[in-house]
Amino acid sequence: MNYQCCSRCVMDTTDPEITFDAQGVCNHCHQFDARARKEWFPNAEGRNRWEALIEQIKAHGKGQEYDCIIGLSGGVDSSYLALKAHEWGLRPLVMHVDAGWNSELAVANIEAIVKHCGYDLHTHVVDWEDMRDLHLAYLRAAVANQDVPQDHIFFASLYHFATKNNIRYILSGGNLATEGIFPSAWHGSAMDAINLKAIHKKYGERRLVNYKTISFLDCYIWYPFVKKMRTLRPLNYMPYEKNNALKELENTVGYKPYPRKHGESLFTKLFQNYYLPEKFGLDKRRPHFASLIVSGQMSRDEALIKLKEPIYDPAELEIDINYFCKKLRISRQELNNLMEAPVHHYSDFPNWDGRYKKLKQVQKLVTKILGRDIKVYS
Repeated sequence: MNYQCCSRCVMDTTDPEITFDAQGVCNHCHQFDARARKEWFPNAEGRNRWEALIEQIKAHGKGQEYDCIIGLSGGVDSSYLALKAHEWGLRPLVMHVDAGWNSELAVANIEAIVKHCGYDLHTHVVDWEDMRDLHLAYLRAAVANQDVPQDHIFFASLYHFATKNNIRYILSGGNLATEGIFPSAWHGSAMDAINLKAIHKKYGERRLVNYKTISFLDCYIWYPFVKKMRTLRPLNYMPYEKNNALKELENTVGYKPYPRKHGESLFTKLFQNYYLPEKFGLDKRRPHFASLIVSGQMSRDEALIKLKEPIYDPAELEIDINYFCKKLRISRQELNNLMEAPVHHYSDFPNWDGRYKKLKQVQKLVTKILGRDIKVYS
């Protein structure tokens, strides 16, 4: 298609599935508006809804050591959520999954939050040889979603640990205000263990020893409907603004900001700011800025100016690439060869998309029969 950029946000035709209305406004903006009406409550209604949920969490957790669990990456969203949970009087177990790519600043920020709130911290250190082999398998597969090995183990570890310890409520820092727009065509679900195993089977070099996945049945049936696990997104019940959240974290716990989004992970930093733009022509700043625009936290003109700025400082990029190669035990030439290899889409490999579509059909049918939505996330 001919190049076009949304007249309201900054999403453009690098998303092959984007569409525009007569005014040049993209489908992502319209979808955000529709979701926001149902899922984002930055007002008194949201406060009342969340207070009711807090009472449910406390009631179920009565007599137990913890009433909920929070996955803490060290990023602004999860850090702010951990701080708020302390103010709400909740008793979360804080869990951090160390996949081998933590920046020193992320470690310091996590320690500062845990110390200030007096939380118990459970850190799951992922087997590095498993992670390394998965990273290399994904690089050889040449798919866009290189962050799946890291993201999947984060959520799988969190869900397994919560249900094993009878913790029903998982508090997530995910939110519409800063993540409301993301093109699904760019890559598939990080939860798709079928896709992950298929890619590793074809391109991996060793059997995964300690890397635990989460199955489709566990993710969508067993955990939410049998174990009654619920993932709640508290930031959707408040007027969440990232800059204000960052200032509060800085003033309250001495939190130190990262130079760029997802700076808490050295892998994610290189993946988003080098691998995706260079190999796929995708700039993840676009959906990030677009989310801030539609939620009223950034102007479109400001976003367009920022998009003209270089994604990576050349000297910093060289340092990060050298570290990346050293950690994965590959040469610079090997990385160059991987960067130049023909690309694949995640759907070129077995996945659970078919199962998910059937499940959504069943969900719609049940919703119609019962007259109410059946949700795993709230």
